[in-house]
Amino acid sequence: MKPAGAKPNGALTFSGLSLFVALAYHGWVTGSFSEALRLFGGHGGAAMPMPETVAYGLAIALGARYVVVKAWFSAKSLRPDMNLLMVIAVTGAVGIGELFEAAAISFLFALSLLLESWSVGRARRAIAQLLDLAPPTVRLKLDTGEENEVAAESVVVGSRFIVMPGQRIPLDGVILEGSSAVNQAQTGAEVYAGTINGEGAIEIESTKGSEDSTLARIISMIEEAQGRRAEAEQWVEKFARIYTPMVIVLAIAIFVVPPLVFGGAWDDWFYRALVLLVIACPCALVISTPVSIVSALAASARQGVLIKGGIYIEQPAHLKAIAFDKTGTLTRGEPAVSHVMNGHSEAELLQRAGALEARSAHPLALAILERAKGSGIEVSAASDVKTLPGRGVIGNIDGEEYWLGSHRYLAERGQETEDITSQTQALESEGRTVVVVGNATHICGLIALADTIRPAAPAMIAALRASGIEHLIMLTGDNTATGKVIAAQVGITEVRAELLPEDKVAAVEALVEEYGMVAMVGDGVNDAPAMARASFGIAMGAMGSDAAIETADIALMTDDLEKLPWLISHSKRTLAIIRQNIVFSLGVKAIFVVLTFAGFASLLAAIAADLGASLLVVANAMRLLRAKSASKSASGAKVIKSDQNALAS
Repeated sequence: MKPAGAKPNGALTFSGLSLFVALAYHGWVTGSFSEALRLFGGHGGAAMPMPETVAYGLAIALGARYVVVKAWFSAKSLRPDMNLLMVIAVTGAVGIGELFEAAAISFLFALSLLLESWSVGRARRAIAQLLDLAPPTVRLKLDTGEENEVAAESVVVGSRFIVMPGQRIPLDGVILEGSSAVNQAQTGAEVYAGTINGEGAIEIESTKGSEDSTLARIISMIEEAQGRRAEAEQWVEKFARIYTPMVIVLAIAIFVVPPLVFGGAWDDWFYRALVLLVIACPCALVISTPVSIVSALAASARQGVLIKGGIYIEQPAHLKAIAFDKTGTLTRGEPAVSHVMNGHSEAELLQRAGALEARSAHPLALAILERAKGSGIEVSAASDVKTLPGRGVIGNIDGEEYWLGSHRYLAERGQETEDITSQTQALESEGRTVVVVGNATHICGLIALADTIRPAAPAMIAALRASGIEHLIMLTGDNTATGKVIAAQVGITEVRAELLPEDKVAAVEALVEEYGMVAMVGDGVNDAPAMARASFGIAMGAMGSDAAIETADIALMTDDLEKLPWLISHSKRTLAIIRQNIVFSLGVKAIFVVLTFAGFASLLAAIAADLGASLLVVANAMRLLRAKSASKSASGAKVIKSDQNALAS
């Protein structure tokens, strides 16, 4: 059920006031307010004074004004919904002279519409409040050296601004001066809107406008995600499309069959049919799922987990296997050169390797360039550089073709020697990645690089196993020996190494066929094809990559691996709440249907029960907004609380 286009606040207030006036007048005319209270006990259809009639009429008109239009379109399109049920029930109650009950139905149904509008609105406001993480003003540094406070939206790209210790960063940018504990940020590091500056003042150059910041893009994508409905939402909608016309047919049967077949009283069975229409209205059922989904999306965003739709809220609860990329996912993705072994000078080898990797953004390439820069070696980019996916690069240096690649590529070229093989195997057995540099005639040398695992990785793997996910697999393009060393350090037993991008896709495809629900966790760019082939993809570190936000179905915005067990727990909790709400809503309907047949239910009791059910399912769904940043897995292992720079507020 979607809220009415306008919130019925004013009309609802006057509808309730008119109902109260009518009750008060009834009590005054009869000489006792207890007489008015008897109206709540059943129906009588007695004649009433004109002022009371007018007051009830106003309550009916004001309460039903937002429902009648939708009911008309529902009938016109031959797709009966709850609005049509309510209009039929109110019209029938008026027809038999039950103005009090007709007014009560109109008022309480309008109240339920307002309740839905408020509950969904509150969940969406929780998402919108993420924007408060980015300050509305910026301390802009002018060319004269002066500093002025200006609105964040007025700052153009390339402007310089100052962030004092303890303040939140208002815009995405690059640090020009100073250092601070913003993810241990130093000069030249990228920082993002909404993160907290640590103990040092920093000067930043803006790289994006406020409307284009990573945080703004996240908010936009979460809002879009609300339109991607979960399977539970789709099921409820399909159920309501079948359920509502069946209720109308059943109500007609209740009205017609007993008087015709069993000689029952027409007015009595007509009233029971109206009660059935009211109690059968699936308000609580229809409202429960969207409120749960939006609340779950908002809670996830607060935890720094971007989920692109309700369907991806549900899937983690059903996971059977997770495939992990190695570099940048289980490891920091910041390798450093540890050994340079060659027949040339170190400077010459690094100069050639740097020339081939000068325009690459691969972590290994950046490590080689960083080592060359640190050694004071000037690097000029090679010409005619060609990338060999999963193997290496080829380029022209001073008129001669050189190549850089893995040990496997060396073997493909037929230039492998026993000495090179033994050196490579020794380094790889220590968990190092080895690249070889050479030309058509000889090997220039080897460069070994070492990466370190993320400190949270072993605990995360243990928590995932404790949550019931037994199949955890590492997929890496690195050599088998290095892959096994890293896997052993984090606690993964299954490793598939030396994979080209297309091999990763094939591996994920095989996992999906074997286990069904499989997630692929990667850095969002190089692993995009494999992530697309998985049941859903999870990107690491999306705060540092626009491509990761675009590629993944779920993105861990702050590189926090510990959010993976939290995500699975959150998904299971969301599904549990949705199931509770559905069972409760249908259970209330079933009980009142039995009471209706037995003649013990009134119109007022039916609508009050429906409103009460709506209140309870909304309250249950809103519990998801109180999701905590630290939770416990099935074995009781505690997920470490995220640091202060996470998107959680």
